[in-house]
Amino acid sequence: MTATTDSTTAASATAASQPADSNALVQIRRVRKSFGNHEVLRDISLAVPAGTVTVLLGPSGSGKSTLLRCVNHLETIDGGRIIVDGDLIGYRQHGNKTYEMTPRQIAKQRANIGMVFQKFNLFPHLTAVENIMEAPVGVAGRGRGAAKARALDLLDRVGLTAFANHYPAQLSGGQQQRVAIARALAMDPKLMLFDEPTSALDPELVGDVLDVMRELANDGMTMIVVTHEIGFARGVADQVAFMDGGVVVEVGPPSEVLDNPQRQRTRNFLESVK
Repeated sequence: MTATTDSTTAASATAASQPADSNALVQIRRVRKSFGNHEVLRDISLAVPAGTVTVLLGPSGSGKSTLLRCVNHLETIDGGRIIVDGDLIGYRQHGNKTYEMTPRQIAKQRANIGMVFQKFNLFPHLTAVENIMEAPVGVAGRGRGAAKARALDLLDRVGLTAFANHYPAQLSGGQQQRVAIARALAMDPKLMLFDEPTSALDPELVGDVLDVMRELANDGMTMIVVTHEIGFARGVADQVAFMDGGVVVEVGPPSEVLDNPQRQRTRNFLESVK
């Protein structure tokens, strides 16, 4: 088991980071992460209220994707803590130390957190509907009939009913990504994580994926999204966090961070992506 020091031993929080919010669905508290000697996340705190969308912006290497992967424990953390709906993610507390959970316990927590990656990661030997059924049947132990009915409902939700029996190789990149979103929704997660879900798509395919994400936001799904789609951030996000060098440089509503940024580094980045 891997032990990490309690978050009270972490360095002082950055000025831009949010204080802990005990009412938020997601509480990221003074999280640190290093790969070797390279500190990727430096004492990050961020709160994501239930039913809201948080967009993480920033240049490559700023720590956005690493932070997202820490939220569902695809990456371990070196300090701090991440709490989702009251559960400490990936660890159990013992005295003033935290110890990593067993793989089975971690998998149970992940069932409540859907994640959509840059690459679609669909099983090539399964059809669209079978890809969506896989986790409910294999992980949650649901009956195949109920799982298939739910999968077909989700395909309808993402506009792909006619493609239920198509294999990934028969689908466009945008269609595969929409299947990947439906697959993540099949476990009825409390939280959805999106790691640059449109970055691998041809420009003409981006809109359909963003439309599905907008509908999820309108339905009240709690979402954390890593993206460079500024228009999506402005129109859908409840808060935007700009990251650089492993810290949150600036965080606030889109009207503040995108339209009236207070930090020069944020202004420079927004100029570069126009």
